Amino acid sequence: MTIKKRGRPTSGAQLSTKHIIESAKTLMQEMGKVPSLRQLATNLNVDAMAIYHYFKNKDAMLEALAVSLISDIYEPNGDAPWQTELLRLAHSYIELLLHYPGLLQTLLSMNTTSPALVFIERFDLVVAPLQLDAQQQKDSLDLFVDYLHGFALAMNCQQSLNAKSQQAKVNEKIRPENTQAEKHQQKATQQQETELRIAAIDGPLSRYITLLEHSH
Repeated sequence: MTIKKRGRPTSGAQLSTKHIIESAKTLMQEMGKVPSLRQLATNLNVDAMAIYHYFKNKDAMLEALAVSLISDIYEPNGDAPWQTELLRLAHSYIELLLHYPGLLQTLLSMNTTSPALVFIERFDLVVAPLQLDAQQQKDSLDLFVDYLHGFALAMNCQQSLNAKSQQAKVNEKIRPENTQAEKHQQKATQQQETELRIAAIDGPLSRYITLLEHSH
């Protein structure tokens, strides 16, 4: 029988802030949602109280998780026109939201601004050449984020419907010898569909870019 590590981790315990966050990311992909502290503790083989040694509460853990994830989006480096960098930022953000189900809902429900500040910093770097005034920059950011969030929500709904449809087909008739091959093909098809849908934002964003070009 495996005995879970309880309370404050000992010096030999394989637990750290980074380890907890990485475990939470893995569970998000597997479960399709943000894990509870109990689920996270089970996955780490520790008592839930051990996690509180690193995070004072679940909100603190969610904040650290969200900041870690958002930090992975595209970071402008000035090697391309701002229009191209804006598209790269948008694509990477949408990909992140689709790759980690539950992240968008978590971001929208959080009281802290730390994750948002990471995105805002990247956006500000992209539009810096436009020299927008404070109000123009805020309005541009709000419009950009609202569109991306709306698009991601629609994509998440479509992915959920597709997953249920595919599962229903699999349940109707499963050929054991082909199950793994079918799963692999299904995953590849879903990836291609996702890439095509993400590319669909380029049209609306081109109009948004035109709006920005005429705002300064």
